[in-house]
Amino acid sequence: MTAGAAGNGQVPVSGRLRRALASGRFVVTAEIGPPRGADPAAIAKKADLLRGWVDAANVTDNQSAHVRLSSFAGSLLAMNAGVEPVMQLTCRDRNRIALQSDLISAATLGIPNILLLTGDHPRFGDHPDAKAVFDIDGVQLVWTARTMRDQGRLLSGRRVDPAPHWLIGTVENPFSPPISFRARRLAKKVAAGAEFAQTQFVFDLDIFERFMSDVRDLGIDRTCGVIAGVGPVRSLRALEYISTKVPGIHVPDAMIRRLRGVPADRVADEGMQICVEIIQRLTEISGVAGAHVMAFGYERGIPEILERAGVGRRPDHAAANEGSGRAG
Repeated sequence: MTAGAAGNGQVPVSGRLRRALASGRFVVTAEIGPPRGADPAAIAKKADLLRGWVDAANVTDNQSAHVRLSSFAGSLLAMNAGVEPVMQLTCRDRNRIALQSDLISAATLGIPNILLLTGDHPRFGDHPDAKAVFDIDGVQLVWTARTMRDQGRLLSGRRVDPAPHWLIGTVENPFSPPISFRARRLAKKVAAGAEFAQTQFVFDLDIFERFMSDVRDLGIDRTCGVIAGVGPVRSLRALEYISTKVPGIHVPDAMIRRLRGVPADRVADEGMQICVEIIQRLTEISGVAGAHVMAFGYERGIPEILERAGVGRRPDHAAANEGSGRAG
């Protein structure tokens, strides 16, 4: 997968994630959930656990419509802690003026990656009476970002000089019905300007492999890095929640039986092993660019998962540190 280049003659930001995708090696991203409080150390602690193990880490944007430290602030803190951020930006809380302003600001301060999505409705969060904005949707926001970067223009048509630069990302759920439409939906986002896509949790590899077959048939994998979402299920309570309460996640019956078939004190270990096996399978599926590891509240376990899966530390991390004298 070759990351897109700017169309206005400027050199694009060369972040670690962009270089990793362009190299064709199996990339790893993770997530940093910002705190519900004004403690910068909360981001630094999570970044310390991920540094050297991931190519970049998403900083979520008021995830699930719950108030948190902003993704913008969290991305800057992650960079200061030596982890390349992917700044998430949703359409839920901002109109097109604020969205474009935040995009320019991110580029100005050197944030190299953005992940653009529509966002969860406020009714699912901790302020259910909040007014949703949704001035534009996630696909339109991707197109807006590409227009700003490659054409140097706002939605109004006015010039942005100099134009901002970032690697543009989107999301996709291979398991949301109608399943046969999901690759074509991703193709629409890629046509709008997405250069990488992170997916919902992959537990059902049969469905995911069919999705990737459609992705390859459409040629999406040649211009967009598909990064598959993975994560360990660490308790039967968590299994019950994700399999019955979270829309868009499909947990196959065989996995449910496997986790319920071990003693309660071994469920976490079995969940880790399943995650390891899924990553190993993903490395063998043509067109999969990498894994996006989501381990909310268990970031300390991510290095072990990657090591056991045979993915390991990021190969360019040590070299980059030797060359720059900084953690990155």
